[in-house]
Amino acid sequence: MAVLAEGPGRAQVIGSGPNGVQPADLERAVGALTEAKLVAFPTETVYGLGADASRAEAVAGIFAAKGRPTGHPLIVHMADSSGLDRFGVEPSAMSVKLANAFWPGPLTVVVNRSNAVAPETVGGMSTVGLRVPDHPVALALLRAFGGPIAAPSANRFGSVSPTTAQHVLDDLGDRVDLVIDGGPAAIGVESTIVDVSGSEPLLLRPGGISDVELEAVLGQPVGTPVQGGLPDDAPDDVRAPGMLASHYAPSVPVELIEADRVAGTLSAGTTAGLRLGVVGPCPVAHECSWPLPTDASGYAAGLYSSLRAADRAGLDRLLVIAPTTGSLLPAVLDRLTKAAAPTS
Repeated sequence: MAVLAEGPGRAQVIGSGPNGVQPADLERAVGALTEAKLVAFPTETVYGLGADASRAEAVAGIFAAKGRPTGHPLIVHMADSSGLDRFGVEPSAMSVKLANAFWPGPLTVVVNRSNAVAPETVGGMSTVGLRVPDHPVALALLRAFGGPIAAPSANRFGSVSPTTAQHVLDDLGDRVDLVIDGGPAAIGVESTIVDVSGSEPLLLRPGGISDVELEAVLGQPVGTPVQGGLPDDAPDDVRAPGMLASHYAPSVPVELIEADRVAGTLSAGTTAGLRLGVVGPCPVAHECSWPLPTDASGYAAGLYSSLRAADRAGLDRLLVIAPTTGSLLPAVLDRLTKAAAPTS
């Protein structure tokens, strides 16, 4: 495993790469969770900031470390689908269908919450988002711990999610106890969140599972209650992570742009004395600062690393060209739109 930049007072990094974790490291991580400490760990989507979801004092550490409003619910990770009955109340037929089809995988289902999950974990709501991640390290940790692990993305609230252990250290190195290095996240954007606590399924956040896939399994349309995200000053309406209009954002201002406008915008920026960078599929006659493929799956895998690199480059503005194809296109466009949205 590569040596990561820890430093004095920073989290300890453990782990052995994407395929597993040593028993001694696993025991240490479980011990930390048992002591209500924070453990960042890899999933197939992004890295999560984990704490015991059954204990208020444990999840309080997550909100404090991220600077996250306490009314914003956290996703609860489980070792297998039996957690639907343990952490949910009378799971619906819809939730069972989705669990059978997509778990382990990048899907979070929102169901009615049982008392096995602390109310503080979900901002006092009567529902809870549950997920079984598709990553050997995450599953090993969940099985060894034996309980629910609340785990939002392991970064400061509203900023770019981490897809490597180094990203976690960069954001939260002095606020987390352990970081398990499981290699780069394979998908690169967060899970799909679908609410099945009522009579009709509602898509709260697009992600690694498309609405087309959801509807094929459920045999009915999936509603979309929020278009474009909630205003930043509407915390009481946040039913799931990533629902605010401004989110997933680097500190450099982001401008979504068509490929054929890049050359002219760069020229105008240079004339104005501005430093501009470009992320996305490279248009003809211009070399992108951080090139990404046109297919949304490959684009998603490199998106957050590119946004973080742009932040380090000291730019005045970042031009972002969106991908054009692929099942992850709705999820990527959602993240880009929110990254480019002005904060209130």
